[in-house]
Amino acid sequence: PLPGRCAYFVQRKNRFCKMIPAPGKRFCGEHGQQEKENDRKRIPCPLDPKHTVYEDQLQKHLKKCNSREKPKPAYFVQDINAGLKDAAEITEKQVSISSLSKEELENLIIKLQKASNGLELSLKEQVLSHQALQEALSDPKNGESAFKHLKQQASILGNMEKLHLLGPGRCFVEFGAGRGKLSHWVDVALQDADNVQFLLVERATTRFKVDGKHKRKDSVFERLQVDIQHLCLKKVPILEKKKLPVVGIGKHLCGAATDLALRCLVESYTACCDGADEEPAPKRSKSDEAEEASNSPSAKECNQDDCKPVAGIVIALCCHHKCDWTHYVGREFFRSVGLGPVEFHYFQRMSSWATCGMRETAAKASASEESEDQTNDTEEHDQTFSKTETASDTLQGMLTVEERKQIGHLCKLLIDQGRVEYLQQRGYKAALQYYTESAVSLENVLLTAVPSSSLIPEPTT
Repeated sequence: PLPGRCAYFVQRKNRFCKMIPAPGKRFCGEHGQQEKENDRKRIPCPLDPKHTVYEDQLQKHLKKCNSREKPKPAYFVQDINAGLKDAAEITEKQVSISSLSKEELENLIIKLQKASNGLELSLKEQVLSHQALQEALSDPKNGESAFKHLKQQASILGNMEKLHLLGPGRCFVEFGAGRGKLSHWVDVALQDADNVQFLLVERATTRFKVDGKHKRKDSVFERLQVDIQHLCLKKVPILEKKKLPVVGIGKHLCGAATDLALRCLVESYTACCDGADEEPAPKRSKSDEAEEASNSPSAKECNQDDCKPVAGIVIALCCHHKCDWTHYVGREFFRSVGLGPVEFHYFQRMSSWATCGMRETAAKASASEESEDQTNDTEEHDQTFSKTETASDTLQGMLTVEERKQIGHLCKLLIDQGRVEYLQQRGYKAALQYYTESAVSLENVLLTAVPSSSLIPEPTT
């Protein structure tokens, strides 16, 4: 053991414990009981059995244990953005794609192709850049991975500028913020803009955050450590006080998090003030779901004096295989083309084919995974797929690699189209476009939305 450290050898980690024992002791409090160094008994903590505590100090420990339930902030509203809660909508007989017969898989593909009729299959390429990142993009100190992230961030900012979303008097809400790099570059792009607020939403604690290193004094960065599912934006103190127009942004917002963010912006934030203090009902029956579109406040129906539609939404989409029918905002669209939760389940799984391809041999599989790690945003998302689904004998016999990728792209497009229709029904001009090359990121689709011209909030200066 290291000098001054616990002498207990942790088999699971293949090293000695690094805790500092009390003066005169060889073992820390956690391991002293195991070595019978003292007579005091240690018991598992009732709040988190992963650690132990002296039995005679249990009550004192419970008051300061890091696993204790902490008071919820004002903007925490349980399941406000969760969506459907009717268990009857979720089928229990869902099996893996590799377990489907050839006929069942063919029927699924036919349904997919039929539902996709009329959709724009080739998205517009809108690979832009922004001068705020030109210095970083030309810095030779940045490696290949950093360069790819910078190109994506530059294009996102370029698309925001084209939509006139970069300006003073706005609150930028970054969903799935992570280290906060996207907000950092938005801050750099705004330069001398006044009255700018950044809210960085991330459910997990994050190391090496960059939002605390910004140099501008006029902009304010605030982190909200909360799951998007429970975030009520209109109850965030800074938005209650300043009532700034909101711009929702996100770089590779994973799977269902995109749907939660859209509902957070379009429903729970863009709501009439008459019901601002009412607690939303977290559970909705099937009949309530059917009436949702007609009863929910939309940007078209609400008076501009009573409602604050978001100024814009710019989200780089990602990980469709992690979407969830419960949270999905495009359920109405899926039903309109004759699909339901069962088809969604399979299309969500099949969407991974667009980026993982089909492993023909073990050697090719290894090389493909290494290539994917380099081209995808592995710092943010590690895509994992079932071996039975990426190397199914059934699929090998009936689908080529190219066909498999095309089907995957079609599944992703169909899921994204449901999101576009959801936004359009609520008075927003929504669009999908390729914002970067596939060599930079395989997840290269950007969802943008702005309200109708008559509904765009005036910036507060």
